[in-house]
This record gives sequence, C-alpha cells and structure tokens, in this order.
Amino acid sequence: MRHSEACERNKRVILEVLAALLPQCSTVLEIGSGTAQHAVHFTKQMPGLRWQCSDLAENLPGIQARVDLEGDDLLPNPIELNVLTANWPAGRFDAVFTANTLHIMPWDHTLVLLDQVVKVLVPGGRLIIYGPFHDSGIHTAASNAAFDRSLKSRDPDMGVRDAVEITAQAARRGLHAEADLALPANNRTLIFRQASSIPQKT
Repeated sequence: MRHSEACERNKRVILEVLAALLPQCSTVLEIGSGTAQHAVHFTKQMPGLRWQCSDLAENLPGIQARVDLEGDDLLPNPIELNVLTANWPAGRFDAVFTANTLHIMPWDHTLVLLDQVVKVLVPGGRLIIYGPFHDSGIHTAASNAAFDRSLKSRDPDMGVRDAVEITAQAARRGLHAEADLALPANNRTLIFRQASSIPQKT
C-alpha cells in the first residue's frame, strides 16, 4: 500500500472541519481517494459516516488493500471514477469531498467536476475541497508560489488553482460559497452548498 505523509499530517484538522459540517450518518463521495488514509481515519472517528472512495482504475487495488486491512463496513468497495468519463455514481450523496486533487488535474477537468458534482449531491448537500489556493493570482504564502512553479514545470496543465474563479464557477452551477477556512501548511478548505434546484449556466 502507498502511504502519504501529507495525509497523516492533515487528516486531524480536516476531520475537525468535517465533524462540524456533517451529521454522523452522512454519505460522502470522495474524489481521488489516493491512499485511503483519509477515508479510514474519518470513518473510524465518525461512527455512522458512510464514505465512498473513488479514484482512477490503477489506484483502486491499493485503496482496496487499505480498506480491507484497516476499514470497516462503512467503507464499501472503492469505485472507478475518472472526472471526464461518464462513470460517475448514479446515487446521491450528502457531501462530495476531494483533497489535493485540483492542482494536479487540468483546469477544464475541474469545470467538469463541478458540472458532475451538482448531479450527485442531494439538495442542500455540500462540496468540500481541501488544498492550496491563490486568489486572483495572489498566493497566500511563498511556499504555495514555489509549489505552483514546481507543478507547472512538471506539466503546464497543473498548478495551484484560483479560489476566486472556483467560487465563481461553482456559483454558476448552483453551488454557493459557504466557507473558506484557513488550515495549517498554507492550505484551505473551500465549502459550497448545493441549491435546492440546479440553474442553467450563463
């Protein structure tokens, strides 16, 4: 199984955010579950939380191995989910969560993600995004600016994303900004709430 030191460092502070937002019996779709460390930790600390892991096909065996070793019945088998394809789950979720994914996918993938999230959230459901962000090109820390440059040197389609633009694009899809929380290591959690109806984009 793969192991992420970043997940170990941030799982407790993210749990505090989730515990304040989600009822214990919530159903959550995680996009890009990676090592599944978040999924295991959150479900162990929030009894009744039903957490659906998802990721690209090549990452599913590692996720399944951790679920089998450390998880419980509230962690069903991980599902394949490629943001750009039509294999999004048919069910509805109280929340969609994703951590440290937007900066490694092309920007147009983020727009597709927002389009799909509104289809899988229940009315009033939440989209919760954790990671580094800038605001209209202004970074909150020198380390984030350096991280942005490093990402773009590896792949021009990657990079720290603009929280202002994400918020505007989310609003066009009926996902209204609820909170923007500063967390350790110059990361943030953006929280959006699904409207009761989905507006037409303009």
